[in-house]
Amino acid sequence: MSQKGILFLCFTLYKNDNFVTLKTIQMEKLKQRWGVESNFQLTIIFIVFAITGSASAMVSKPVCLWLEITKEDFGFLFTPIRLILIFPLYQVLLVIIGFLFGQFAFFWKFEKKLLRNIGLGFLFKE
Repeated sequence: MSQKGILFLCFTLYKNDNFVTLKTIQMEKLKQRWGVESNFQLTIIFIVFAITGSASAMVSKPVCLWLEITKEDFGFLFTPIRLILIFPLYQVLLVIIGFLFGQFAFFWKFEKKLLRNIGLGFLFKE
């Protein structure tokens, strides 16, 4: 299929009323599930998730170097070790970056729920 054909297919799918309606319904369900009131707040939340993901990946490299965790020393275990390091970094950065964007309450609630779901709920008093 040519590039024009792919572009036309994407445009056709996007302009389809059912597709737009489906996206709107999904966004409304997400807003309801998260307790978000506006599309602006939802956009800010998405931006925070994006920045945090990139920041945690960038921060994990210097942390691994500081801890002297290298691919040469750990071989195939390097990636799982780095992912284990990224997880707590991501959680902390998510709350910090959420705070900077004015969404601390949302991300603090999000973190507490996540930690309860993985069995670390004892860290928080009700």
